[in-house]
Amino acid sequence: MCRIKRVEKVVSILMTLILVIIFAPVPSVLAAMVGTEAVLVNQDTQNARDQLRSFLNREDVQSQLTLRGIDPAEAKARIDSLSDAEVMQIADKIDQLPAGGSFWGTVLFVTIIAFVVLVVLELLGYTDFI
Repeated sequence: MCRIKRVEKVVSILMTLILVIIFAPVPSVLAAMVGTEAVLVNQDTQNARDQLRSFLNREDVQSQLTLRGIDPAEAKARIDSLSDAEVMQIADKIDQLPAGGSFWGTVLFVTIIAFVVLVVLELLGYTDFI
């Protein structure tokens, strides 16, 4: 009888602990679907950040930064601290910059050079070519 009482006591203590563990307040975890737009925006932002980092790794950019008194390592740290919207805005502006000059600027330059050559030929008396 005494042995049964001890077993009952141990079992009742274990059952109480199990019930406390089961019904203890546990913070609920909310899981939600991640939308495609959120994934794409995150991926676009990461690509823009990588583009800015690769832009800063170029030697000509680093020399221009140094020329203007900006440490390239500090510029990289500042890019890392930018918000996602700021990174996207800077990357968009870089993508919109002309790569080598405008078409009309080139046409104007060639026209001016041709005019100067014709004037010089006229002044030197080489009018047979005109």
